[in-house]
Amino acid sequence: METLTVNDSLYNIIKLLGKGKGGYSYLAERDGKKVVLKQIHHEPCSYYTFGNKIEAERNDYKRLKNAGIRIPEMLDIDTETERIVKEYIDGDTIFDMVQRGEAVDDYLPQVKEMARLAKAAGLNIDYFPTNFVVCDDSLWYIDYECNGYIDEWNFDNWGVKYWSRTPEFEDYLNNH
Repeated sequence: METLTVNDSLYNIIKLLGKGKGGYSYLAERDGKKVVLKQIHHEPCSYYTFGNKIEAERNDYKRLKNAGIRIPEMLDIDTETERIVKEYIDGDTIFDMVQRGEAVDDYLPQVKEMARLAKAAGLNIDYFPTNFVVCDDSLWYIDYECNGYIDEWNFDNWGVKYWSRTPEFEDYLNNH
């Protein structure tokens, strides 16, 4: 079993959860507790420009917490290895639910409330449905990415296009 170290603490890697623009997220375990361990990567991204990714994660986490968005707790951050440990939220992503043909209408009020809180704080979050997990009927934004608010990238103008079997969702499925 592969292990990764974060600030001298060893974590057993269970599986890859996913790869995003900024890093790889793994389901990991330490002392019998499941967590998410994110390893920052520096692979190119044609549609997004990054500065210091690990500092952006730290700053974005604080901005989201201050805005009142439901996110997993950041448990540890190691700037030298560019790794973050965060609370694991166990559940299905909105993406998985939509892909299986399940309705996600019950979660729209929760994402719209997150969008309202984000806009009030001058932020947009990444509304792509892989970034949202349902746990005990609560919707969690599991990414820490946020940017300055722009109408074009809010939920109603962009995100909602991926929260059902729309042409945009189907196009994503066919090309990724």
